[in-house]
Amino acid sequence: MKLYLCSILILLVNYGSCDSAIHVGHRISLAVPSEYSAGFIGRAFLMDANQLEPNFKVALSAEAIKGKYSCSLEVFLGDVKLKGPKERVGWRTGTSGQGVERLQILRTGNLVLVDVLNQIKWQSFNFPTDVMLWGQRLDVATRLSSFPRNSTSYYTFEILHNKIALYLNSGKLKYSYWEFKPSKNRNITFVELGSKGLALFNDKHKKIAQIASWRIQPLRFLALGNKTGNLGLYFYSPNTEKFEASFQALNSTCDLPLACKPYGICTFSNACSCIRLLTKQNGMSSDCNEGTPTKFCGGAKVEMLELNGVGSVLRDDPRRVNVSKTACANLCLDDCKCVAALHSSEDGAEKSQECFLYRLVAGTKQVERGTGLSYMVKVPKGIHDSHSKPSVKKWVLIVVGVVDGLIIVLVLGGLAYYLIQKRRKNSSGTENNT
Repeated sequence: MKLYLCSILILLVNYGSCDSAIHVGHRISLAVPSEYSAGFIGRAFLMDANQLEPNFKVALSAEAIKGKYSCSLEVFLGDVKLKGPKERVGWRTGTSGQGVERLQILRTGNLVLVDVLNQIKWQSFNFPTDVMLWGQRLDVATRLSSFPRNSTSYYTFEILHNKIALYLNSGKLKYSYWEFKPSKNRNITFVELGSKGLALFNDKHKKIAQIASWRIQPLRFLALGNKTGNLGLYFYSPNTEKFEASFQALNSTCDLPLACKPYGICTFSNACSCIRLLTKQNGMSSDCNEGTPTKFCGGAKVEMLELNGVGSVLRDDPRRVNVSKTACANLCLDDCKCVAALHSSEDGAEKSQECFLYRLVAGTKQVERGTGLSYMVKVPKGIHDSHSKPSVKKWVLIVVGVVDGLIIVLVLGGLAYYLIQKRRKNSSGTENNT
C-alpha cells in the first residue's frame, strides 16, 4: 500500500522557555494511504525530550471523513509567543497560567486556545482586521480596519453603542461616510454575522435590528474593502464559482470617501472633475491638488470660496448645530488647519443648520441645486492691483461640472453631425434618381 506524507511546517510558534521552543523550519510528517481507507486515523506527535514523563507539544492528525482525508494541527501549550532572532518576544497571547492545553483551528476559521474543558481562553475572532467571518461576534468598541495603498488615510468599520458606522481616518481625525442606527434609539451590545445578515443585539441578547442579505445563499463573510472603503456582505455563487456581494453599504461611486483624488469632485457621470485654481503666475495646474495650498498656518491671509452645486459625503464629530453659513465659514477661517467647510440647511431655519469642518478636501461630489448644501474651500485672499482698483481675484475657480458639460456637447455634436450626413446622403440619392 502506497503512503503519502501529510506534513506541516512550523513557522512561528514558540513556547514559554527557550529549551522547549519550536524554531522556524521545524517539520512534522505523517504517512497517509494513497487510496482512501474508511476509518483511517493517524497521528504524529512532537514531544519534549527533556522531560521524564511524556510532554506533548504538537500533534498532527489525519482522519478519513466522507471520502477525503482531513488534516488538523493541535498545539499543547500555555502561552503562544512570537520571537525574533534574538529571542525577543514581539507578541504573545497572554494566556500563561490560564490552563491552556491546545491550539485549534475551528471550522469557522477561528484560531483558538482552549483548556482541558475545551473552554476558549484566547481566539483570533477577538482581534479582527478587515474581515468578519460567518458566526463571528464583535462587541461594542470593536472595529475592522483596512488600508488603501499609496495613502496615509485608512478606513474603519466601528461598532458603537448607538450605531455602526464607516469612517475615513486621516491623522488623528476621522470622518464618517455611512452609518446604520437601530430604531427607537436602542443601544447595541454586540453584532453577529449570520447566514441571512448582520444582526445587532442588545445587552439582553435580543436582536434589535439586522442588515439583511437579499440572496438565498448563506453568507460567508463581511469585508471592508481596502480600495474603496465600502462594506459588503458576501456569499459564494456556485454559478460563477466566486464570492459575490449580496449587500453593499454604498451603491454609487460618488458616495465613496476617496472616489477622486484630493481636490477632485465626483460628478453626476461618476467622473472626476478638479477644483482647479488659476493663478497669473502659474497658469492652469494639470493635477487636482498641484499648486493648491493645503497649509494656511503662519499668518497667511485667506478667505472661503463657495462651490455651487457641490457637497461632501464626509461628516465630522462632534456635530455643530444652529450655525449660520457665515459663522460656519468663520469657524474654518479661525482654524488654520481647516481647509474646507460644509454648511447644511434643510429649510433655511436656524435650528436645522449644521456645520462640518475638514482638514482635507476629499469625499466631494456634485449635487443638485437647492439641496441646502454649501461647500466652501479655503484659498489665499485676493489682492488689489497697482491702480488701487478691485482686481480679479488671484485665485479663480474653474466651474464644477466641466466634464459633464463636455460630454453633453460631444454627444449633441455627434448627433448633429450624423443627422447632417444622413440628410446629405438622402439629398444626393434623390438627385441621382432624377
